[in-house]
Amino acid sequence: MLKKIDFEKFSQKSFDAWENGWFVLTAGDYSTGDFNSMTVAWGSLGSMWSKPLAMIVVRPTRFTFGFLEKYDSFTLCAFPEEFREKVRLLGSISGRSQRKIAESGLTPIPSEIVKSPGYAESNLIIECRKIYWQDMDPNNFLSKQIHSKYPEKDYHRIYFGEIVQIRGISSFER
Repeated sequence: MLKKIDFEKFSQKSFDAWENGWFVLTAGDYSTGDFNSMTVAWGSLGSMWSKPLAMIVVRPTRFTFGFLEKYDSFTLCAFPEEFREKVRLLGSISGRSQRKIAESGLTPIPSEIVKSPGYAESNLIIECRKIYWQDMDPNNFLSKQIHSKYPEKDYHRIYFGEIVQIRGISSFER
């Protein structure tokens, strides 16, 4: 059972969560069924403008991008290892052409504050309200190696989401 975790007591190995654990990013409106999810391995959790925040990046070519543009919230969900293949599916096929959420077998559930859903199987749900976005400018890359991540020149849009609630299992609380 997930419990509310105060921002000040939230504990997460941030690099490990993004690079090795992945998050499922979901944007849209649960009540209307208009939402999509994708796995994300790049982003950060921290503080900006005296607010707890999640920073995510999404390429404009991704189907979820349209949902991020249309709606004012998103969620980030982490899952136990046993759901790894289901999470991988959400990142490997497009919701534009397939019903990937249904195919994954994961169960969307309403969030408590934002309209974007979480997942019943997750062990962490971070609810966020968008507060800022900016398109990545390749002219500002200070390392030439970064360009190799964009052979199609499909640079990410950066979104900052104010974290409005965290629910998780006790291991996410210090």
